[in-house]
Amino acid sequence: MAGLAEGTDGLCSVPALLQRNVEKFGDRPAYREKEFGIWQSWTWKETSDEIEALALGLLNLGVNPGDHVAIIGRNRPYLYWSMLASQMVGAVPVPLYQDAVAEEMEYVLSHCGARFVIAADQEQVDKVIDIQEHLHQFEHMLYVDPRGMRKYDHRRLHQFSHVQDQGRAAYDEYIEELKSRRAALTYDSTCVMLYTSGTTGKPKGVVLSNRNIVETAKASSEFDSLSEKEEILAYLPMAWVGDFIFSLGQAYWSGFCVNCPESAETMMTDLREIAPSYYFAPPAVFEGQLTQIMIRMEDAGTFKRKMFHYFMDHARKVGPDLLEGKPVGLFDRLKYALGEFTTYGPLKNALGFSKVRIGYTAGEAIGPELFDFYRSLGINLKQLYGQTEATVFITQQPDGEVRSDTVGVPSPGVEVKIAESGEVYYRSPGVFVEYYNNAESTAGTKDAEGWVATGDAGFFEKDTGHLRIIDRIKDVGKMSDGAMFAPKYVENKLKFYPDILEVVVFGAGKDRCTAFVNIDLTAVGNWAERNNIAYASYQELAGHPQVLDTIQSHIEETNISIAQDDMLAGCQIHRFLVLHKELDADDGELTRTKKVRRKIIGEKFGDLVEALYGGKDEIYTETEVTYEDGRKGKISATLQIRDTKVQPIATKIAAE
Repeated sequence: MAGLAEGTDGLCSVPALLQRNVEKFGDRPAYREKEFGIWQSWTWKETSDEIEALALGLLNLGVNPGDHVAIIGRNRPYLYWSMLASQMVGAVPVPLYQDAVAEEMEYVLSHCGARFVIAADQEQVDKVIDIQEHLHQFEHMLYVDPRGMRKYDHRRLHQFSHVQDQGRAAYDEYIEELKSRRAALTYDSTCVMLYTSGTTGKPKGVVLSNRNIVETAKASSEFDSLSEKEEILAYLPMAWVGDFIFSLGQAYWSGFCVNCPESAETMMTDLREIAPSYYFAPPAVFEGQLTQIMIRMEDAGTFKRKMFHYFMDHARKVGPDLLEGKPVGLFDRLKYALGEFTTYGPLKNALGFSKVRIGYTAGEAIGPELFDFYRSLGINLKQLYGQTEATVFITQQPDGEVRSDTVGVPSPGVEVKIAESGEVYYRSPGVFVEYYNNAESTAGTKDAEGWVATGDAGFFEKDTGHLRIIDRIKDVGKMSDGAMFAPKYVENKLKFYPDILEVVVFGAGKDRCTAFVNIDLTAVGNWAERNNIAYASYQELAGHPQVLDTIQSHIEETNISIAQDDMLAGCQIHRFLVLHKELDADDGELTRTKKVRRKIIGEKFGDLVEALYGGKDEIYTETEVTYEDGRKGKISATLQIRDTKVQPIATKIAAE
């Protein structure tokens, strides 16, 4: 078989990795899941048996090679097994975002032509039922959790465990067909199809082959010396490429255990109980955890609060050097050791990071203050730069070369170049096959030589060879005086403050920068309670004069920091307003991976942008919103607009 010749030691597909793991790690845990407060686990042998039973059941249902099988729900072993079972029978798993509304699911299910859907529970089943009359190719749906499903029409609806039972009963009838389909998988067979977040338009189906997944999992696992002894917590959306490569690609290559939390609400508790050795989170998660830390410190007693700040100041000074093995004086080492005992150790334990050997963040640029905070605690947090189209990895940071302002060096097997326009290009074994049913977009993204345009602006540092990403190339622009405009740089600095959740900066083609701010309701609400300030809604709290004063002080502090960067000093914020609503994916303002849809926000709130640049002190606005039950409504508010203090720009910058 061609695929076997190309694969590493004959491992030319993820199902082949599963077979190897059964032989090599048979009795080691492959999955754990917390349900009803109790952790239950499955060994690699038990996992293989569960997947095989499901694969036989899918054959019994009529799944054909090349069929698309949609998978919807939170991280559960059963849904990871569904992806493997689909691959075994030659079908293509297509995970969907579990928080997507029915209309978003309709687009993806129609676009990929999914004949089969595997859903976690009643909520996801109901979404598909609501749109099934528009899904002409749809035939059967499986559900994992039977609660609430008893009175449904089961002619095309099947309980997951019953399909497995039917597969086991039909073992003799289908096992040879299953073996044949599994053996037919090659390096070039499609492994998975993942949809992009759709920041600029409709999501695109990214087709990734076994070559993409296996080669990337191998290279990235070897880069960080991952082994079967790692523990990870699988909590990020299964439709996101990061979860697929960490919780499936690397897990199956290295043979480590994937732990699934009971729910989003118990995630932090479950994280502490598992204490993973290998951890990944986008910046938003690290921001949220830091916000919780700061809230707890504000609620703590005076002595404890002063001790925390005293030792954290020291940690910022010497922690990163200690982590990287650089020389640190004896007194500073002893002081840090005392801080570890009194502050850093308990803090890491509370976060669930006491055993983290390698931590990664990606998806969005992380603010340097946030990044340095975690590394100062002794957590080996690193940045990687990647895309769905790259099977995640484009660059990584080697140990000993970790910095907040770069994204590292090209990952093993990856070539990176910078075009004359400043756009970053790459090619590697992880480069996607195509955008499904979209030859035009494929050709516009990947050229004949395999180079992929990232859409990001960046450059290599001459002395270190590290890549620095400035911003999305469509967002990087010039201000009216010719100064560079890079909004993400400013936004990430502001999001370090616990009471700021989101920021959208404007300024391309303008004479100055302005901003929308979303407050963090948890952090600001906690402040309001401590100060006996009553409020009835997010909107009321967002417009409180003291809140506006605080946000203004944060922006003015950030302006001081921005002014020190020669290249981006012109991006200081001159005016701002605090939005009357949180930016929301259901309202189309964010993607499902929480990325800002800058153009859509600028158009939707055009009256507010105009007011920021028009010199008004306040503006009345009405906005359509989507409620949790899907109903539409309108909210109105009169927003205050404030001017902020900016720092003078050096003469040489002004001259340029």
